[in-house]
Amino acid sequence: MTTMAPAREMLNDHTGTPRPVLDMPLSYEQARLGMAFHEAGHAVLSMAYGMHVITSEVIAWEPEPGTWAVTGKTAHQTQDTPPWHYAAQCAAGEIAHVTYLMAYGLWTPERAAACAADHDREHAIDVLAQFGYRLGRCTVPEGGKSWGMVQGMARRKVSHLWREIRTVAHAMTERTVLTGDEIAALTGLVNPPFDGGAA
Repeated sequence: MTTMAPAREMLNDHTGTPRPVLDMPLSYEQARLGMAFHEAGHAVLSMAYGMHVITSEVIAWEPEPGTWAVTGKTAHQTQDTPPWHYAAQCAAGEIAHVTYLMAYGLWTPERAAACAADHDREHAIDVLAQFGYRLGRCTVPEGGKSWGMVQGMARRKVSHLWREIRTVAHAMTERTVLTGDEIAALTGLVNPPFDGGAA
């Protein structure tokens, strides 16, 4: 853990707005591992859906003496990714985080609520809209899907890939940063090459 906060852009959503800070009533080690599961969910589903993963990391710092904060970041590149697969990997972080709480005997309603990742949902909505796909927050728009439907897709995939997500999360909490190739080596998934720019 560092005493310096990460750069401001690491704490902002895709629009440059600061992401909300949520209180997670857990020990530092439990919260750090939970964030590693969140990022592992993004990374593993990205790779499983054919995206090139650059890095996935958990970031922890001490805002003031005796306190701590954690966040994470997964960088990937997309090329011809089906839009609903992209949306499902956006939802996978929160799903993996809540599943971690349940699997490790830490689940409470308050802790589950603190896993909320509205910034991931809003990112998915905005990206899909650029390609003419409609993703609704609470309802099913005509010709589109609701966020709840996308979460269902992610939940099934997270369940299917739980062993890989767990492996990556534990490695990430030990090493802090994993490259896509390291994730591929740990899981047996393929990190496809990419020739374009970052997404």
